[in-house]
Amino acid sequence: MKLKDLFQKRQAGPLFIENRHAVLIPLIRVQGGLRILFEKRAADLRTQPGEISFPGGSIEEGESPRQAALREAMEELNLEESQIEIYGEADYVIRRDGRAVRAFVGEIRGLDLEDIRPNPREVDHVFAVPLDFFLKEEPQAYDLKTSLDLPENFPLGLIPGGRDYPWSLTKERIYFYSWQDYVIWGMTAGLTLGLVQVIKKGENS
Repeated sequence: MKLKDLFQKRQAGPLFIENRHAVLIPLIRVQGGLRILFEKRAADLRTQPGEISFPGGSIEEGESPRQAALREAMEELNLEESQIEIYGEADYVIRRDGRAVRAFVGEIRGLDLEDIRPNPREVDHVFAVPLDFFLKEEPQAYDLKTSLDLPENFPLGLIPGGRDYPWSLTKERIYFYSWQDYVIWGMTAGLTLGLVQVIKKGENS
């Protein structure tokens, strides 16, 4: 294959991504109004036990991000594919730890909130927050700054200025929402804010 053909036929993607994940931001109608459904993760999970999240997980080999988000939602919420209508893709996140997280928005159809019986191995329980709450409530935001922690064998001699090189340290903004007794924070809060921003822009266009 010619080099020109290689680049003309390929689709670009982010560099240095070690893990690819997908989540579903599930909506459900409660008393006629839309709510966002959240999970409280099981307390004995290896990662992020007891935290608030959306259904999601790793994208498996040969699987599209959309398929992964749908599969994970079905597994974690004990739903059939026919009970989930995916609207489309939301904005996604590329994290400093090498994870890319694709997010999809969808609605749970034909079920009341109390009818959802999530998989107890992964989910302690679910709850739903009115979409209007997020449209009116601004999240708290805090900036987390990185620090430079070079290993002892780092080749400073190969860099102009050595230890005095003007490194570009990154800053990550962490969001928090508080609703009743729940704290929704981190990436889950960030994805929620991203959804709200899309909705507000759509309403004003």
